[in-house]
Order: sequence, then structure tokens, then C-alpha cells
Amino acid sequence: MDAVGPEGFEALLERVHRAESGPVIATLRRWLGDLDAAEEAMQDAWLAALGAWRVGGMPERPGAWLLTTARRRALDRLRERARAPLELESLPPEASAAAEEPPSDGSDVVPDDQLRLLFTCCAPSLPREVQVALTLRLVAGLTVAEIAHAFLTSEATVAQRIVRAKRHLRETRVAYDVPGAEELARRLPSVLDVISLVFNEGYVASTGPDLLRHDLVDAALRLGRTLALLLPREPEALGLIALLELQASRGPARTDAEGNAVLMEDQDRSRWDRELIDRGLGHLHRALALRAAGPFQVQAAIAACHAEAPTWSATDWRQILALYDTLRDMSASPVVDLNRAVAVSMVDGPGAALPLVEALAETSVLADHHRVDAVRADLLRRLGRLPEAATCYARAAVRAANLRERTYLERRAAACQAAVGTPGAPR
Repeated sequence: MDAVGPEGFEALLERVHRAESGPVIATLRRWLGDLDAAEEAMQDAWLAALGAWRVGGMPERPGAWLLTTARRRALDRLRERARAPLELESLPPEASAAAEEPPSDGSDVVPDDQLRLLFTCCAPSLPREVQVALTLRLVAGLTVAEIAHAFLTSEATVAQRIVRAKRHLRETRVAYDVPGAEELARRLPSVLDVISLVFNEGYVASTGPDLLRHDLVDAALRLGRTLALLLPREPEALGLIALLELQASRGPARTDAEGNAVLMEDQDRSRWDRELIDRGLGHLHRALALRAAGPFQVQAAIAACHAEAPTWSATDWRQILALYDTLRDMSASPVVDLNRAVAVSMVDGPGAALPLVEALAETSVLADHHRVDAVRADLLRRLGRLPEAATCYARAAVRAANLRERTYLERRAAACQAAVGTPGAPR
């Protein structure tokens, strides 16, 4: 492996840990039959790796090195706990074989193990916030501190959720396996929703000083790609990763040099990640070829309309509106209705969309959400009703928990207020 400087090597270590810990823990879980034991073995292997790799350099196949070392450390722990010669027949067959001849190249890492672990973490009997924490910790490789920071909660709370989840999985004997076709169809939406939730929290952080949380975006992309790779005939798994890649492609242009939000209409599209766009479109085309349309595929098709438009003004808003109509038929929600209202405003004008948004503000669960006020403010601004727009922008700013969103909304409010009595509205 090519030499890198100290800072580059530390960053490389972090990337390797994120990428390899999930697969290694997943395989160890199958082998040892216990999540705690699998995590302990991985932690032992990682500590050994930090010492060995900083001195002798990183091996060509770090995941194989970690798995082999983790297997050996797990066997050592079993021997210590037994305080007697290891009874190999009491272990799963894989463990017996590993004790007799530990693998040297990690070739027995089974991709399905990651899928088993992902479905285990998203067991329907676990609350959603617990599913997310467990998935991020065991499958995506985030630390407890990183998860706590991402969702603005304490490390103790996250740690307790993970401990209780693992105890629940152990006591209720949740099957560690990829469900059969019927059960998979029932549980897959939960897995997809968890990955989507992780991405959304990273794409627009609900709270905190930054608009983007790159660690969560990257974690969701890894999870989505893993799922699509292991379930290549599941159209919604392909639709999800298509959606995530198409949205993530806009990341470099979504903030300015100071980290402030830049609306899509103002973004420099030359900064969009073309490789991610191409990958997302490829996943979408493969999903659609399976002829089993679902909500994530429709959302990905909407994202594709934006990705393929050379400019904001060239966006095919009629197609986007038609797709939102389809999405509303499949999966109605106030969020879909709000996004559809934006598309209506681009097709039929802000006057046609304003009553739709005002109805949502009065009747939906989004009534107190800052985005409803932000959309209504934008429609009022475009209609030239600047004092009302300024009021809505200001109310949205008060309700926004993310500092960057709040800053943007406050600036919009000030611009509308300043333009009152002057010809034309601020852009």
C-alpha cells in the first residue's frame, strides 16, 4: 500500500474501520452466535491493528486481517472464560473449524452476513430510534459518540439503547437470518426506512450548527449499496440507493464557503458529482426494468429529473408534478403534499399552490414545522406580498432548529422587509 503522511494515515484508518467493522462483526456474529462477543472480538482486533499497522503499515486486505485476528482473539476469550481446554464440540461448526485452522486471508467473509445483521438490527419488535442506533453502530461502524452527536443526545442514552436492544434480541431469540420471501416483503420497508432516515438526517440535519452531516450521509450510502448489492432483484432496494446517490450528488454545491445553505435554483451545477449521478441513474434504470414500481423508485425518478436538467429553468416540472401525483397515490403523507405543492407552483404559479400549503398549515401534522412556513413565505414573496412573506420567513426561522437553515430564513425575512415599498421583489 502506498505510503501516506501521518494525518492521511489516520484518516485512512478511520475509513477502513467504518468500511470493515460491519462485515467483520456480521461474520463473527454468525460464528459466535452473540453480538456482544462479536463486538468484543472486533474491538480486540482493531486495537491490535492500530499497534501493528502504525508500525508495519496497513496490509493489502485489512478486512481479512481483522477477521483472522478477531477469530483468534475470540477463541482466546472463550478459553479464558472456560478456564479449561476449549470444548470445540460445544461451539458452532464454523468456530470449531476456525480453532483448528484460522483463516489467513479472510475469504470466508460471507456477504449475506451483513444482510442478516441489517435485518436483525431492524427487527420489527425494536422501536425505530433503537433500530437506527443499532444499525449505525453495528453495520455502519459509527461510534457511540458519533451517533450521539448526530442525533444530539447523550452518549449514555445511545449506549443504553444499544445494550437494551442487544438484550432484547438475545432474550426474544430474534432469528439471525435473511427472512424468507414472505417475511422479507414485510420487513424490508422497515430496513429501507431506517436507511432513508439516516440519510435524511445527514442531508439536512434537523438540529445543530451544520446543514450537512457527512458521516451520516456516507453511512447511509454504504448501507444502501450493501442492501442493493445483496438484494439485486429487489426494485425498492435499488430505488432507495438511486435516490440517495442522486440527492448526495448535489452535496458539494449545497453550501457556500461559510457553510450557509444554497438553494437548488442557485447552485452551481458544475459542482454536482457526475459519478454519483451516473451511478444513481444506473440503479434507477435497473429498478424500473424489474417492473414493480414503489415509492422509493418514484422519489428517485423525481431526483433524476433534477439531475438531468442542465439549469433550474430547464427542469421538467410537469413531469415532476406527475410523479408526485403517482407518489401520493402510493404513499400519501403531508410531506409528499408539501413537496407536490412546490411542483404545482412551478407549473401553475404560486397562486395555485398557496391554498394547498395553507391547508397543510391548518390541518396536517406539519402545521408547526418550519418548512411549511418557509414554503408559504416563498410563495407569498413570488406573489409580491412582501410583508406577509417577511412574517412567514421570520416565523419559520424561529421554528428552525438547524443554525444554517435559521440563518437563511432570517436573511430572507430581512430582504423582504427591506424591499417593502420598493418596486420588484428580492430574488
